Amino acid sequence: MGSANERPNLVQAILLGAMLLWAQPLYAATLGPVTDPIGVVRIPKGAPVLIGAYWVLSGADTAGGIDSKRGAELAFRDIGNKLLDHPIKFTVVDDQCSAEGGQAAATRLAANPQMVIVLGGTCSSAVMPAAPILWKQGIVNICNACSAPSLTAPDRGPQYAGFARTVASGTEQAIADAKYLFTVLKAKSIVTVHDGSPYAQQLAAALAKNFRDWGGEVLSTEAVAPADVDMHPVLTRIATEKPDVIYMPIFVAAGAQMLRQSKEIPGLEHTRLIGGGSLAAAELIRAAGQSVIGFQVCDHDTSADTMAKGYPAFAAEYKKIYGEAPFTGYQTNAYDAARLAINAITKVAKADKDGSLYIGRKALRDAVYEQKFDGLSGPIACDAYGQCAKLKPAVYEFTSADPETFALGKNPTKVWP
Repeated sequence: MGSANERPNLVQAILLGAMLLWAQPLYAATLGPVTDPIGVVRIPKGAPVLIGAYWVLSGADTAGGIDSKRGAELAFRDIGNKLLDHPIKFTVVDDQCSAEGGQAAATRLAANPQMVIVLGGTCSSAVMPAAPILWKQGIVNICNACSAPSLTAPDRGPQYAGFARTVASGTEQAIADAKYLFTVLKAKSIVTVHDGSPYAQQLAAALAKNFRDWGGEVLSTEAVAPADVDMHPVLTRIATEKPDVIYMPIFVAAGAQMLRQSKEIPGLEHTRLIGGGSLAAAELIRAAGQSVIGFQVCDHDTSADTMAKGYPAFAAEYKKIYGEAPFTGYQTNAYDAARLAINAITKVAKADKDGSLYIGRKALRDAVYEQKFDGLSGPIACDAYGQCAKLKPAVYEFTSADPETFALGKNPTKVWP
């Protein structure tokens, strides 16, 4: 069976073998000075390094996508939008925060054989189908906002072997959220609500398990559709159970309807509604109106004092370029994802005497996983399954129904820890 020290290497070898069997092309390629088991990208002298991305850029949940895009742009700007004497061409596609959108975005990006690496997306719903499409072409995908636990789980499957992320897993979020509900809010019973998305469904399930571990009772799990308008039936059903908390890590449209209509349901007067980071958005205020006041969301901590020492300069540059302050926190995760890509490309790329650049696809994937640095959002160091960031939890509470006052840390303001 081997010693304890040998077993991790054996596991990694098995995973690598599965990765190589799954990824395309299924043969070693040699171009210029580089030989790679799954392919080599050649970038002629003067040609751009193609870096793609997919984030949600339309609809009610665009805040995270816009912030992410800007964070990555600032990382490229910091190196003069050039990498190894080649200009960077950054192509961003709207994934619409949906499985269909993610599939379409990944298919479009993967169709270009010169695509070196891809950042994104915002939503786990889009990433679940997108990452395997990209990896089938040997393209590494670094996400900065998708937190579905399964994406970096040990049993995730070889189709995700090219995936990594610079945002914490929902597994950690669920542990922190359960602690907050049970020890701070003193909740003894909850109902969880999800919308069928990987993010919401997996987070709600993980939260339920951790809440039970604390000694709490999970009365039921309810499901709504992202486009549901009438929440009265599900809220009325929940009211009969008299939970202390409704935990609903869903998205803006459905979340706003739940907030507004919960005020109309007898029996929910003393039940708190708690959301996830997906609801930390100005659009929620616009959609929910006065109902948003007092509503809390469990998210990662974006306070300036939890960021790296370079964050004040980054935030100032962000405001100078875009005319407004950062507004979700995902911009730092995106900056770190871009930097992870930059570091890995710089490490493995080789030039020939004519000035062409050669990047091995497997070598790039391995270099991404090997990187360690102090990122803007915190320490970046990937484990064997592409989890490169740890959670700094926080809970925020909305204090105003004026969407113009939205600023994470102010409205909503941090109330825990």
